[in-house]
Amino acid sequence: MRNYILLLFLGFTLISQAQDKIIFDYDAAGNQINRKLCLSANCDGTGYKTKAPKEIAALQEEDLQKFSPDDVISYYPNPVKEELYLKWELVEDKSLVSIYLDDLNGRILQTYNNLAKVNSLNIPFFNYPRGTYLVVLVYNNGEHKTIKIEK
Repeated sequence: MRNYILLLFLGFTLISQAQDKIIFDYDAAGNQINRKLCLSANCDGTGYKTKAPKEIAALQEEDLQKFSPDDVISYYPNPVKEELYLKWELVEDKSLVSIYLDDLNGRILQTYNNLAKVNSLNIPFFNYPRGTYLVVLVYNNGEHKTIKIEK
């Protein structure tokens, strides 16, 4: 009987502390979409241990990710939290005409036009829920390139 009471007390103690370790995720409408149990002291919203984020005073060239090794398009960061930075080099025979931000359902969320004279763009993501997005680059010769971005 004594062991049973000790086991019951220990179980109750563990369960009562779990209330601080349940993490909920919500969609843009405020509906609960995910529930996770975080068992470590330093958890983010995913329930996994996190590393300290890299602090950057200014964006450096090595921080930019290339679309392909020989391409002139760079972007940062991926996954994105609040804003995606795109940078490209202007080439005489090939220039960007427009950029589309799409979700995976094919809906165009944002359109950026008249990009012939600029070489960078910041795309805000803070209004969009977590998920996968496509940044579609349209060139003057009709060519399209697509970058997959995670939020």
